[in-house]
Amino acid sequence: MSLQDIISKTIKDNNKPIGFDVFMNLALYHSEFGYYRSNKTLFGRHGDFITAPETSDLFGYTLARQCKQVLNSGDILEFGAGSGVLAAQILFELGRLSSLPDKYYIIELSAQLKNKQMQNIKKVLPEIFNRVEWLTELPKDFKGVVIANEVLDAIPAKRITFSEGCFVELGVDFQNENFQWKKFTQPYMRTGASLPDLIEEGYTTEINVQSIAWIKSLYDFISEGTVLLIDYGMDKSEYFHPQRNDGTLKCFFNHESSDDPFCNIGYQDITTSVNFSDIAESAVDAGFEISGYCTQAMFLISLGIEKCLLDEKDNKIRIKLAQEVKQLVLPGAMGEVFKVMALSKKQSVKLDGFKEQDLTNKL
Repeated sequence: MSLQDIISKTIKDNNKPIGFDVFMNLALYHSEFGYYRSNKTLFGRHGDFITAPETSDLFGYTLARQCKQVLNSGDILEFGAGSGVLAAQILFELGRLSSLPDKYYIIELSAQLKNKQMQNIKKVLPEIFNRVEWLTELPKDFKGVVIANEVLDAIPAKRITFSEGCFVELGVDFQNENFQWKKFTQPYMRTGASLPDLIEEGYTTEINVQSIAWIKSLYDFISEGTVLLIDYGMDKSEYFHPQRNDGTLKCFFNHESSDDPFCNIGYQDITTSVNFSDIAESAVDAGFEISGYCTQAMFLISLGIEKCLLDEKDNKIRIKLAQEVKQLVLPGAMGEVFKVMALSKKQSVKLDGFKEQDLTNKL
């Protein structure tokens, strides 16, 4: 049975369309055929997309400096560690700074990715590999730094559309051997997430209710520490801009993007941008303090990414690093599309990553 068959059977068994969040969850996380559970190469030049850690080691080295400031003899926990490259970068740099945590925990749903992480980290850092531990559930009374790089965009979201004076949910139906969008009849009720004002007929957007619940779960297991969320997204005024009338849904396959989630099911990534205003609101409701929000570019610059270039004596390597830094900080590349948000619990230190810019008041 293929993933297409499994999803179409789910719709048939449901006797009506399923929510897009249900479809997205099956397409990405089905235990056998989901995109993130497959043996396909997902990251890097031979995959479907390139993340910041895959772009340059300097990303992880710079992020390590922010970790060092707030570790306070705590540990690090990374959600969805991809190929393990970011963990290796952070541990390498913290070792260089004599600030290694006792434990670097990783929570990873994919057995295939977990194996890849183990191989990559062991290969680069065999001498401290025993500090890395994979968890199957959230720890209790965690103290330290939590890192979620490109995690929120992959949490299944609902799609809603404005129809005849109210928002209705856009579900997924299966008719004539094809998946298709289908409007639910009852109005969509707001559940903890904001909705846009003053919009026109047919305006479509995404609401991520699960990410709000996820933020609450973070607060519950952290006794003291800082959460660093790094993802592509924006504040709600930009997220719900009238011109963004078809939402933020994006699919990635072989480095090409589309807005069609119904092709290459199980073989393409499906994402939605992060509404950081919703994340901030749910974080504050949970009990967190917002310790900063800015573009990835300004976060990395605040932490001195350019010093890594100046420290490099080899001219050829310095030219290569300069190209990588451009990819991470230039507006046309990752610099402004990606944002960094810090949430704190019982942590009063002013974070170095937001020295040059803090856009919290825009949220």
